[in-house]
Amino acid sequence: MKIRIERDKLAEAVAWAAHSLPARPTVPILAGLLIKAANGQATFSSFDYETSAQITIEAQVLEDGETLVSGKLLDAIARSLPSRQVTIASDAVKAELECGSSRFTLQALPVAEYPVLPDMPAATGAITPNVFNSAVKQVVTAAGKDELLPVYTGVRFEIDGDTVSLLATDRYRMALKEIKWQPSAKGEVAAAIVPAKVLGETAHSMGAGDQITLSLSAGSLGDGLIGFEGDEPGSKRQLTTRLLDGEFPKFRHLMDVKANVVVRVSTDEIIAAVKRVSLVAERNTALRMSITDTQVVLEAATGDQAQGSEAIEAVVENPGGEMIAAVGFNPSYLGDALGALDTPYVHFSFTAPGQPCLVQGLSDIDGTPEGDYKHVIMLMRLPS
Repeated sequence: MKIRIERDKLAEAVAWAAHSLPARPTVPILAGLLIKAANGQATFSSFDYETSAQITIEAQVLEDGETLVSGKLLDAIARSLPSRQVTIASDAVKAELECGSSRFTLQALPVAEYPVLPDMPAATGAITPNVFNSAVKQVVTAAGKDELLPVYTGVRFEIDGDTVSLLATDRYRMALKEIKWQPSAKGEVAAAIVPAKVLGETAHSMGAGDQITLSLSAGSLGDGLIGFEGDEPGSKRQLTTRLLDGEFPKFRHLMDVKANVVVRVSTDEIIAAVKRVSLVAERNTALRMSITDTQVVLEAATGDQAQGSEAIEAVVENPGGEMIAAVGFNPSYLGDALGALDTPYVHFSFTAPGQPCLVQGLSDIDGTPEGDYKHVIMLMRLPS
């Protein structure tokens, strides 16, 4: 194999494919990055039996062929090269890279031992990249991190016609986002649980094209695989990942909070206040929000060592006829929920201290909450 590529194109392609390489491969061959050259194109691929990534770019192909080299090493080298044309030539033993006066020789790994990448399932539908990326960012913040509870580390996709619902929970908070898309078949209905980490990285890295094609092969439809494909200027990107098994918790009913007290505040103001007051919050203790007729007061402390408080002007209503004096938030959970909003105001719906709180966005402080994104936080009990 022998190819020539501009340094910037090479570095971008290698970085994208190498990003999916396992940090601790179970088999040494999985640390390799597969390069194939043919028909004026070079394809860079990685696979760890769970997630595959493949990017195809235009290249000057001087000799068709393929080679397998250390992905992390090639990524580091490509990033460090000067902005010139790069030549990569390989045989069965080694791959040689030249860029200006820079020369590198990498050991070639046995291509025959590399696993075959899974085929992309049939297209299920398409979505606008920026809409998809924004929705995923809002939802993955509520996904769990505990690998001992794998189902909570995923995002549930629920496809119902031209609507896709994304849901995530770690048992202490829940997020729901509904978006429109273009299904491949009328009346499409399907559901699957996608690893949140892979989903977040994929949505972020496929944001430059006109659309992202989603291909789902789940349950009776296939072998538990989801694929994403994006065509961007000068490149074609494909990623597949295995779906998570298990019964996703049913929590949609928790989103229907019948508020006794409603609080509306500026999103920027409360985000800044939460960050400041949380600096003195003791670990595993609540950030206290005291509610009055015209404002909320955030308070936190680390025993007798440090205390902090800040008042924020607010619109407060009590449609339930009861007033709640104070509630307790996990500071990190509250910060994550507020950071996921893309509206100038935030709408809190409270039922009672220690009960779930619904957080939604508001375009206008006197308007109606935006219904396509809901974030529920389980409140902490305050000391009596």
